[in-house]
Amino acid sequence: MAISAIGVGSGLKLDELLEDLRKTEKKSLAVIQNRQVANTNKISAYGQLKSGLSELQAAAKKLNSNDVFGAVKAVSNSENIKVSGSAKAAPGQYEIMVENLASRQTLTAPAQTTRDTAMGEGGKITVTLENGKHHTLDMKDKDTSLQGVMNAINSDAELGMKATIINTGDPDEPYRLQLSAAETGKSASITSIKVENNNDLGDLLDFDSSDPAASGFEQTKAINAKLTVNGIEISSESNTLKDTIEGLEITLNKASSETINIDVSKDDSKAAEAIKEYVAAYNKFNKSIRTLTAYNPDLKQGSALTGDSLAREAQNAMREATIGHVSGDGEIRTLIGLGINLDPKTGELKIDDKKLDAALKNNMADVQKMFVGEQAIAGRVQKAAEDFVKKGGRIDKAQEGAEKVGKSLQDQYDTADKRIEEKMEAYRKQFVQLDVMINRMQGTSNYLTQQLSMLGNMNNSK
Repeated sequence: MAISAIGVGSGLKLDELLEDLRKTEKKSLAVIQNRQVANTNKISAYGQLKSGLSELQAAAKKLNSNDVFGAVKAVSNSENIKVSGSAKAAPGQYEIMVENLASRQTLTAPAQTTRDTAMGEGGKITVTLENGKHHTLDMKDKDTSLQGVMNAINSDAELGMKATIINTGDPDEPYRLQLSAAETGKSASITSIKVENNNDLGDLLDFDSSDPAASGFEQTKAINAKLTVNGIEISSESNTLKDTIEGLEITLNKASSETINIDVSKDDSKAAEAIKEYVAAYNKFNKSIRTLTAYNPDLKQGSALTGDSLAREAQNAMREATIGHVSGDGEIRTLIGLGINLDPKTGELKIDDKKLDAALKNNMADVQKMFVGEQAIAGRVQKAAEDFVKKGGRIDKAQEGAEKVGKSLQDQYDTADKRIEEKMEAYRKQFVQLDVMINRMQGTSNYLTQQLSMLGNMNNSK
């Protein structure tokens, strides 16, 4: 008799019994699964720890800069000039008048009938600038049409010039190649263009600044910017002046006969902003550590890094680097002197804004020493954080270790699951045999019952 499912032959619920046995055996896997979940959470928590430390390190790096302390605010009363200042700039007032802006030299070649017809083959284009720089563009195997020459010039930054094609709308010769010096000012001007081994291309491009008309080009000469600063005449190749007034970068936007006033004053707000950003990053990191290592006594449940030494070591390292004494002879050598105090309950930093502002106003040099330098607060935090967050650092190694644990747990799970399935298969085979045996016994029982019944009927008929 064929049996399609366990228990069909015997009438017993062997399928349900086998499934109940499977569920009971599978309960042992829950322990491994719980450990897998905890390990996955730990890997994720290490990522959060690294992210928080990186943010704190970035805030410390910004703070560890002399430009933050003693910064200046530079303000212009006209949009014709844009100005910005660094810590090197001395507070003061400046009067500027811009007579003319610096411009680029332009060369416009004679008109052409087409932009896509080749002008000879190959050749070398050598460009020489007023400042003595020269460079050669090899046109071998390149397109020598007007379009191709423009593309080749624009693809070579070393030439010191750019090219464009202008369509004048003329019905016969509408296309004119225009060359522009890459930079403003006289020294960036093109003094010569010489084409070798391609006379047709040379007829268009050959140029000598000593006789531009003979070269066939129309030229607009470059000029330097001309201005006065507090009555002193200044000439500049560029419209951005970086060294004219120490610590100031001045961008000329428009020439005008009006006098423009620039006011340079101390700007303590940048230092205050950088310090507050660091305090916020420190508190965010500290709060993250508390969350990652918390333990709930009511639920008797820990967090991802509860009891993990790495998290506590990172927290302690950042605290020591931040609140530790800074050596030196200044009046302010601790955060308390800046109005920054550590809350003993939460471990967070709190700022007294009035005290901080007063320290920045009256003791800027001391505040700078507090934060800038390898042995100062920001420098110490950067170095301490690097030990944890660098590639191959302590957090990376901890994550690698957790990932190995995860692989081991998966192997354990797979092995246990396989063992359970093998046991279930053994049970199934036993149940099949039991089902067959009971089915046969029931068949024999039914047969004997039938035979006995027939004998009883025969005896009664006698």
